[in-house]
Amino acid sequence: MTDVRCALRPEGQREELASAVVEGGGRVVGLSEANALIWTSTGQPDELRALLDEHPDIRWVQLPFAGIEPFTGVLDQDRAWTCGKGVYAEPVAEHALALALGGLRGIGRYAARSAWSEPYGLNLLGAHVCILGGGSITRSLVRLLLPFGTYLTVVRNRAEPIPGVAEVFALDELHRAMAQADVVILALALTPSTEGIIDAAAIDAMPDHTWLVNVARGRHIDTDALVAALDDGRLGGAALDVTDPEPLPEGHPLWSRENVIITPHVGNTPEMGIKLLWARVRENVERFGRGEELLGPVHVELGY
Repeated sequence: MTDVRCALRPEGQREELASAVVEGGGRVVGLSEANALIWTSTGQPDELRALLDEHPDIRWVQLPFAGIEPFTGVLDQDRAWTCGKGVYAEPVAEHALALALGGLRGIGRYAARSAWSEPYGLNLLGAHVCILGGGSITRSLVRLLLPFGTYLTVVRNRAEPIPGVAEVFALDELHRAMAQADVVILALALTPSTEGIIDAAAIDAMPDHTWLVNVARGRHIDTDALVAALDDGRLGGAALDVTDPEPLPEGHPLWSRENVIITPHVGNTPEMGIKLLWARVRENVERFGRGEELLGPVHVELGY
């Protein structure tokens, strides 16, 4: 058994995680005693790097969110790194489902009206849904979508089967995977190979009635290409919890479109997330103490 001595930094942020450390069998200590660090900020990578350089005895770092883009320059092979991968899958998948339904059934356009309007709507029942990403959000989404009788395809790094999914494609088959999709949902990590993955060519590969749903990162989508496709009627609509740029500036063309739904990156809110992160920290403290594999490992060489 390892004596788990955790420091929480930066100070003053998410201090309720201290009780998760204690319940996991660890102790909350100062940096000079620590062999583990719970990093509670979603940024400040320079401060984290300086702290690790000053305290080389830290053997494990827990990051708060699944997206670790701010920290890719800090990662190293000298210690174990974990993140919130999988922690927030359920609320984010639920939000993706809400956005898909809201887009297909015209909820956004109806909500903006001040008078009775003409009917609009497409069924999710029996629809072809293509999900980009093969992680925990996708697996939660598959469970939520199967009762709708959807035909599910997934695009991921490796074309390995996923229970409940009809077809799994590799990234280089993206356009073929989306060719019949009624809904395309982005739920993948942001890496150099996935930044701008939904460009003009990818949009052109979709049917012109497709709804594009993004609960991943704004930079997955070429925003100018998206606006152009909406202008030309080459896309059914977009439901975006993340945007590029983010926050989306006031007056941006996407705000005024009736076939665009925008939510302010709330697939997982702080109120939802802290309870889930608390449980992950407790579990990983227990595992670190027992010398077991940690949950949510960061693949340092891949950057996610």
